[in-house]
Amino acid sequence: MSGAGAPLPRSADVVVVGGGAVGTSVAFHLAEAGVNVLLLERDGLASGSSGKPVGGVRAQFSEPANVALAARSLRAYADFPRRPGADIGLRQVGYLFLLPTDAHVAAFAAGLPAQHAHGVPSRLVDLDEAVRLNPYVDPTGYTAAAWSPTDGWALPGAVVRGYADAAVRLGARVRTGVAVTGTDVRGGVVMAVRTPAGDVRTSTVVCCAGAWSRSLGDTVGVDLPVTPLRRQIAFSAPLPRPEPDLPFTIDQGSTFYVHGAGDGLLLGLADPEQAPGFGRDYDPSWLPTLRAAARRCVPALADVPLVDGWAGLYEMTPDRNALIGEATGVSRFLYACGFSGHGFLQAPAVGEAVRDLVLHREPVVDVRVFHAERFAGEAALTEAAIV
Repeated sequence: MSGAGAPLPRSADVVVVGGGAVGTSVAFHLAEAGVNVLLLERDGLASGSSGKPVGGVRAQFSEPANVALAARSLRAYADFPRRPGADIGLRQVGYLFLLPTDAHVAAFAAGLPAQHAHGVPSRLVDLDEAVRLNPYVDPTGYTAAAWSPTDGWALPGAVVRGYADAAVRLGARVRTGVAVTGTDVRGGVVMAVRTPAGDVRTSTVVCCAGAWSRSLGDTVGVDLPVTPLRRQIAFSAPLPRPEPDLPFTIDQGSTFYVHGAGDGLLLGLADPEQAPGFGRDYDPSWLPTLRAAARRCVPALADVPLVDGWAGLYEMTPDRNALIGEATGVSRFLYACGFSGHGFLQAPAVGEAVRDLVLHREPVVDVRVFHAERFAGEAALTEAAIV
């Protein structure tokens, strides 16, 4: 695959900025459609949030557009060995949301019709069944649970490599170690992107820059309200009796989650004390907070030995839903960013939708609700299944 050190092309019909799961999906789907596409990544592929060791894939959402993107993406991940052609380690062990209150139950129940319309076999389950699905769960603090057996997890790095390799086979060019530092806009029309290695002429830019998207939007006068926020995960030592098929289990009250990972476990939590910023150093001082949440949810796992950890950036928007669309004030600047933790699981369908927007076609999924201008009015989205 082309990458660092290769000559920088002087022109491309479309320049995709960002080499994570979303950016490589966009590049693949454009290349598959015969578009002359160049992907630029400031660091290495999957160096941002897509570099996380394991990524959840699920279709349990409440906002219908999120359901549509996620359900279509889940099917694409199941088909990934055929198209584009790579083993991504998909494990459909199911997602189990533990719901503390009647309000949580009602919110998850409200999402079921949209999920079922897309063929998602999700349902509410009682606490006895929740414990059967995950015997570590202490049901004391919960009212019910939501379950879908086709959800699970996959390997983001393998997805990025699979999409990028396939895009290159189809004629796309991928360059890593090339930062986009600005854009050349004349008369409200994008003419080129600027890099330290020179300008690249283009008429269309797609921003898939994750946590760094706001600064790229600023170069064309487009407000992309994305804030970086560090999130951390921890890995346990191998268990005496491994649980590789342990469901991806989430305490919807605290956001604590756990699932099997090889011979051990992966554990995570949205730390309520984490301040926004671009720092990505792993900080073990969060572990007491993680263990306290585990003690309420899965007490038998609260003191499991932890041997490693990872930190990466979520790209947060004010309503914690994605930004997908085309800017109205400049031609042509498109964006797919701000996924707030859902970018990996929605990447396949987002790549298809952005391809369609670039080609002036009706998108395979209606993404109009994700336009970046929604925060100027009263169109912010409400999503119950946020982690």
